[in-house]
Amino acid sequence: MTGEAVPGPDGRLRCPWGLSTEDYVAYHDEEWGRPVHGDDALFERLCLEAFQSGLSWITILRRREGFRRAFADFEIASVAGFGEADRERLLADEGIIRNRAKIDATLANAKLLAGWTPGELDTLIWSYAPDPATRPAPRTVADVPAVTDESTALSKALKKRGLRFIGPTTAYALMQACGLVDDHVTGCVARGGSRPGPVVPA
Repeated sequence: MTGEAVPGPDGRLRCPWGLSTEDYVAYHDEEWGRPVHGDDALFERLCLEAFQSGLSWITILRRREGFRRAFADFEIASVAGFGEADRERLLADEGIIRNRAKIDATLANAKLLAGWTPGELDTLIWSYAPDPATRPAPRTVADVPAVTDESTALSKALKKRGLRFIGPTTAYALMQACGLVDDHVTGCVARGGSRPGPVVPA
């Protein structure tokens, strides 16, 4: 695998990772790299990226519905109200990643964010989106960075505000997943936010 866009079963070119397992195809085509707005929606991505730290994203993706059930669909106000009984419930929940530090960080972050004004998290995160004109399309997955100046700055800003478990690498994964950057490789059908269209016979 060269890291360049490769054709899938339908003949359309995609990022190689988007075809590495069946679970990834819809996520790659319809979610990854598309703009995400809204405090609760971004809180979910922050949490899931934190849980993914040290693991494969597919591990998180396959448990996403379990995470949503466990964390009240990641509604900040609801999670902020979780108490010790909820914490113990989460630590015993086989439908999520039962990592004590990550669970505690999620609960602490929710309590913190519940005190922010509506839209404040959205505004803060998106203020670190780089100018697309300064980012040429990656030709291969090897051209995609793991950390950037913007993700480092975003991580620092979130940590300064008290948020936990959001280092520069996690911050960049968040930026990729939520469309602050477009890291679909050249030729990928999902690059530019376009949805896969009908196959046109040659």
